[in-house]
Amino acid sequence: MKFLVYAVGNRMPHWIATGFEEYAIRMPREAAVELREVKPEKNDGRSAAQRLVVEAARIRAVLPPGCRVVAMDERGEQWTTAGLAESIAGWMRDGRDVAFVVGGADGLDGTIRASADRVLALSALTLPHGLVRVILAEQLYRAVSLIKGHPYHRT
Repeated sequence: MKFLVYAVGNRMPHWIATGFEEYAIRMPREAAVELREVKPEKNDGRSAAQRLVVEAARIRAVLPPGCRVVAMDERGEQWTTAGLAESIAGWMRDGRDVAFVVGGADGLDGTIRASADRVLALSALTLPHGLVRVILAEQLYRAVSLIKGHPYHRT
């Protein structure tokens, strides 16, 4: 099983890529995490809703068929790390890849949220979309560490 992070945006600061990679390289082979960037739509005078429709089409075009989709949105469910670990353990038994979809500066189109298997919030706060990549990678690593009994996660 793989965790695929599809994030709208490009040209992130170096520290974001470094932070994401720090946790990606720690992941065990059976739960690898990969980042795939989705090109954001230019702010060219169209409304945010119009731009989000285009980004949603780009996201749908790259999602692997049959994968579990988790949309990241501050209005989604708020899980504990233990709850995330419990879900991941079930997903590992299922064997399907899990795609986490992170919106860009304007968020995600409602059709992406509506069609997702789950909608997850890392926080009720609105977080910079680049920072979400790092926090998500860390939480995936933490949850897998908890499953494996690794001392990284201490309760």
